[in-house]
Order: sequence, then C-alpha cells, then structure tokens
Amino acid sequence: MLDDLFVASDKGDGIGGDEARARPSIPFDYLSVADELHSGRIKVSATEYREAGADLATEFAALLDHAKLALAGEEPKPEEVLPPIDPESISVELGLDQPKQIADFSRMRRSFAFANHPDRVAPHLRQRAMIRMQVANMLIDEAKRRAVAAARR
Repeated sequence: MLDDLFVASDKGDGIGGDEARARPSIPFDYLSVADELHSGRIKVSATEYREAGADLATEFAALLDHAKLALAGEEPKPEEVLPPIDPESISVELGLDQPKQIADFSRMRRSFAFANHPDRVAPHLRQRAMIRMQVANMLIDEAKRRAVAAARR
C-alpha cells in the first residue's frame, strides 16, 4: 500500500516532466493521518516497540560491521603533504617577493588567514597552522614597515 504512494509510473502520456508521472491511487492527506495517529485507535504496546527497536539495533550493528570490513580493504591514501613552515616558502606563498602597496598587506593577511587559520584546518594540522600564521604575520609586518619607511623617503 505504501509502495502505491511512492512509486511513480515510468509510462508517460507524451507530455514529459512531473505531469507525466502517475498519481497515487490512494489520496494522501497529512492531517487525516495525524488525526488517525492521535485518535487512539492505533495501539502499539511498549513490548512490541522495544522488540522492533532491538531488531533494528542488531541490523544497524551488522551494517556497521559490514562497512568496517569494506573500508578495511580500501587502499591506503598517499601520505598527506604538510604545508611548509619555513619563512622563505611562506614569503613566496604570500607574494612578498613583489613590490606591494601598503593597502595590499591587510588584504594579503586576511586571505592567508582565511586559508591557513588554525580554526579552519584539520585538528592534526592546527599546531602547524598556528606556526604558519605567526611566521606570515611577522613577514607581513616587516614588509609593511619597509614599505612605510620607503614611502617616507
């Protein structure tokens, strides 16, 4: 009976789209279903409910065991490449090797933080991200000081 509600006919009348699907033979009214459930005419004992739940728990445990076995046969992933923490690499990544305007440094800091902030990376990379952010901030601050000093001359 429920299949009748969910199964749509693959046969169309040539129109296509949702109009071509067959309507369920049983009209479905959510309010009447809710009224029926709350009327008290449908009785489910607590014992039946617990037994059904126990069966579902067993099925779920079996499904998890099957998934673990399937994943155990999966090929190991290649070793993750860790982002560098040396100042030269971070400087190149920031683009500090090219002359910048003073306003560019704030934008550069925000974009680097967006991609590398410790709160935005995987937990096992947080310590490395914190170091990268400190080095990047130091490099940006130094480049900004040099740009301001050059502008004053």
